[in-house]
Amino acid sequence: MVQKLSTQEFEESYYNYKDLLFRIAFTYLKTRENTEDILQEVFAKLLYESPEFASEEHKKRWLIRVTVNLCKNELKQYWNRNCIGIEAADYEQMHLDRREETLLDEVLALPEKCKAPMILYYYEGYHVREIAEILNCGESAVKMRLKKGRELLKLELENGGMDYEIRRISNIV
Repeated sequence: MVQKLSTQEFEESYYNYKDLLFRIAFTYLKTRENTEDILQEVFAKLLYESPEFASEEHKKRWLIRVTVNLCKNELKQYWNRNCIGIEAADYEQMHLDRREETLLDEVLALPEKCKAPMILYYYEGYHVREIAEILNCGESAVKMRLKKGRELLKLELENGGMDYEIRRISNIV
């Protein structure tokens, strides 16, 4: 059953979740323009196609799931059009200091299956169970993806000579 949101409910949802959804979409698409297009679609779906939500957390998870699905669809279409590559990210917009930017670069360079769980767990603060629900996979799969992501991240940071970041993530690995 489709729910009709009031203008006030829609605006509250937009202001509560726009930054979170932007960061998630940006991890997939890596360009501001494509990310903004996806966010427009997500919020249009919220306004016109959203189900009735049992709670605010249910709405948040629905928005994240829609964002991830739209990003994956966009990437499939992108590669199906035989494009050469994805543009470099505009990190000035991310308001990160240099070290965090470098660490984020490494996280964004992880394989797709490791990247989303790492972002949701370390940057957005979700628990493994919640990530499993968002990504439609088992908790053990999320744990393995996090473990693999940490291992790959540690190797990459060691190879890059980034002692500060290695110490920073040493408690993670």
